[in-house]
Amino acid sequence: MRLENKVAIITGGGSGMGEAAVELFAKQGAKVIATDINLEAVEAVVAKINENGGEAIAIKHNVAAKADWDEVIAKTIEAYGKIDILINNAGISVSKDFMEQTEEDFAKGFAVNTNSVMFGMQAAIPHMEQNGGGSIVNVSSIAGLVGMSGAGVYTASKGAVRAITKAAAVDYGKKNIRVNSIHPGYIVTPMSKEYMESDQFRPYFLSQIALPELGKAIEVANAMLFLASDEANHISGIELPVDGGVTAK
Repeated sequence: MRLENKVAIITGGGSGMGEAAVELFAKQGAKVIATDINLEAVEAVVAKINENGGEAIAIKHNVAAKADWDEVIAKTIEAYGKIDILINNAGISVSKDFMEQTEEDFAKGFAVNTNSVMFGMQAAIPHMEQNGGGSIVNVSSIAGLVGMSGAGVYTASKGAVRAITKAAAVDYGKKNIRVNSIHPGYIVTPMSKEYMESDQFRPYFLSQIALPELGKAIEVANAMLFLASDEANHISGIELPVDGGVTAK
């Protein structure tokens, strides 16, 4: 198994790409701390894993709150004594016309999408240093690579995730801590399925990608797994699009 004896924290683990990652990492031998603002959802994911012979813990987690990060890290160390992997996956979208986006929208978007990534890295890195290294994967978006209409707050916050990923990769590489970002494109999840697969909008999304089908959550989780695993030992500071070729255009 690719993550045997590894301890992984995955945020936003109650649904979508986070849920797919929690399940995949557990199947690959990791002991998973799955966190989410929706405790009921993440507990259901964790229960299924534990029933099937995996090992996972569910924690309610507001990723924008530094105090919550301190609690998640403390519970992880108490349970397993170390942190090998951090997947900063949780995030939100702010869909408004550019001129209608408010100061409050920016504050919330950056708190959940960007500040949370910084808080998570600051909390986990000291333990990774003590453990001789680790891998951090920050989930940005293709919106962090290219401009997207109507997504000013989201684009700005996800672009910041790309930048702080590179900064951390440079600062902590000599400590054997790898930091990379993943940039999902048009991914069908339970939340987006009704919209992306509707007769009205599916043709538009398909027209934006180079491949014949829209992405699936497991395909993003597979990219997370690769970057988190020892197979990616000499990869740090990259931005990996999982976008069906959107950014190739």
